Amino acid sequence: MCLYVGFAGSGYSQNQPAANAEPAREKVVTSHASGTFDVKLTPQAPDDKTADATPARMSIDKQFHGDLEAISKGQMLSAGTVTKGSAGYVAIEKVSGTLRGRKGTFVLQHSGTMTRGEPSLSVTVVPDSGTGELVGLAGRMKIIIAEGKHSYEFDYTLAATP
Repeated sequence: MCLYVGFAGSGYSQNQPAANAEPAREKVVTSHASGTFDVKLTPQAPDDKTADATPARMSIDKQFHGDLEAISKGQMLSAGTVTKGSAGYVAIEKVSGTLRGRKGTFVLQHSGTMTRGEPSLSVTVVPDSGTGELVGLAGRMKIIIAEGKHSYEFDYTLAATP
């Protein structure tokens, strides 16, 4: 009983969070966006002037349509091999526009390989790259090329709007 009275007089409450408790977090919502995009790749001059242009450099200009209404600008490095259908590329692109009505920018990082014609691609939002209403954006984008047309499927998380 004396112990209880001592806590009661000290301002202690079982309903108060401990001093080292984590702050309340915003509600994060997982969402899906899809649409099409147009892309223009422009070869850039190689860093060295040898006949071997490995790695090759290209600038990226995209226009996204659908749930993501945006433009992007970026850079790509690629390398082919003597084996037909084997190559690799990395790229970084900054996306500026609106994602389901939320305005801001974010950066996508690409890492792709082709092994004797078998593709593997990862396109990920660079952590903490979101700005404006896209602060906190995280996710992965799937690029689909069918019949010469480009589209995307984007699974992402973002704090819910208040």
